[in-house]
Amino acid sequence: MVRVYILLVVVAVAVIVYALIECTRSRPREVRSISKPAWILTILLVPLIGALLWFLFGRPRSTPQPQVQQRRPMAPDDDVAFLRKLEHQRRVQQREAERQKREYEARKKEQGGAADKLGEQDPDNPGPR
Repeated sequence: MVRVYILLVVVAVAVIVYALIECTRSRPREVRSISKPAWILTILLVPLIGALLWFLFGRPRSTPQPQVQQRRPMAPDDDVAFLRKLEHQRRVQQREAERQKREYEARKKEQGGAADKLGEQDPDNPGPR
């Protein structure tokens, strides 16, 4: 009968030591339920139950979780936000050019062609006179 108790104690100590070693070797972000230091304290303070809880609820999963790919630099033409920003800038410039053209034509019409005599240039034809 004493041999059975000794065998049970040896098995219990082996389970506790194995759980403690496995807990310390696991990566902190892979540990489930509670934090890694909390698992180590649980295994030490509540010996056999803590070790069994580690195997059931804290141990990292045996199947590897899909790793999130890190963002790598993109080419500007692959970045949707960059392309959207360029398109917005192009539209703003186009609207501004159209507004300037309308203002020029309105001034030209008001002055009856005197705009050319005052030294203003046509936005469509910015070349020398």
